[in-house]
Amino acid sequence: MKNNLQNLNGSVVALPTPFNNNGEVDYLSLNNLINFHLANNTNGILVCGTTGETPTLTSDEYSGVIKFTVNKVNGRVPVIAGTGSNSTTQTITTSKLATNLGVDAVLVVGPYYNKPTARGFYQHFANVASNVDVPILLYNVPGRTGSNIPTETVISLANKFQNIIGIKEASGDMNILMDILYRKPVGFKVFSGNDELAYPLMSLGGDGCISVVANQIPAQFSEMLSLARSGKFRASRKIHYQYLNLMNINFIESNPQPVKTALSMMGLLKENFRLPMCTMEDVNRKKIMDIMMELNLITSVKNLNINNNPNHITINVA
Repeated sequence: MKNNLQNLNGSVVALPTPFNNNGEVDYLSLNNLINFHLANNTNGILVCGTTGETPTLTSDEYSGVIKFTVNKVNGRVPVIAGTGSNSTTQTITTSKLATNLGVDAVLVVGPYYNKPTARGFYQHFANVASNVDVPILLYNVPGRTGSNIPTETVISLANKFQNIIGIKEASGDMNILMDILYRKPVGFKVFSGNDELAYPLMSLGGDGCISVVANQIPAQFSEMLSLARSGKFRASRKIHYQYLNLMNINFIESNPQPVKTALSMMGLLKENFRLPMCTMEDVNRKKIMDIMMELNLITSVKNLNINNNPNHITINVA
């Protein structure tokens, strides 16, 4: 098994997949996005997750995005790939593929649509852990999957399998987060999957956040979590409240529609989606634009493009 990632903490960005106007993966923008995060203290990069519109990627595109990211990052921060599905066999196959492409860990979502029992959840993750030689983060997001991974199952898996190293907990339920934090074995990582709960989680002893808002404010979000880890909660809380409206507006429509819209306003990618993701309603787009302007993340959206944003890092693709 690769590095157990015991030092993984802080801000892990859930990266979107940029698309060109012709619908193909936009590797130039992906290159620039990765540079943006490496330059702004993001602590880890998750590709091919929910925010990456992964269900719409072909198998070749999926492999291409992971390979490109791993090569570009070149070990500077951990790279995690989303590999979960509602089929245990397919999850194992995809996790092995991501492992062979060089990721540092895989994020395995609870099987969606199937609604497994507690025994089904346990056997699913146990089979993945027994067949995959890479660190695994569980991913509980019942709002997307339709079912909740029981805390008892999480703790049992954490105690049984050395390569199950943590969880992205996105139920939005602080009681679940606290229960896991209280009962987990030493070294098991607990990451918030909800940006607005990252600060409260850190104050309770959590390890960080796998974040959407880190796409827009990588340096600020990383600083917020770093301050909390250092016990500087007043300073961390100030950043939390400064950007709380942005954290919430990112989910005014289904993720990743709002955050990709915001990133296009920042000049970091083109506003292209793959169905069933689509462009936002005008009223919601204006709400995002107003908050982004209030926070000085953009000054204007008139004639905004990928080359005129001061935060955009232009590079040549090798």
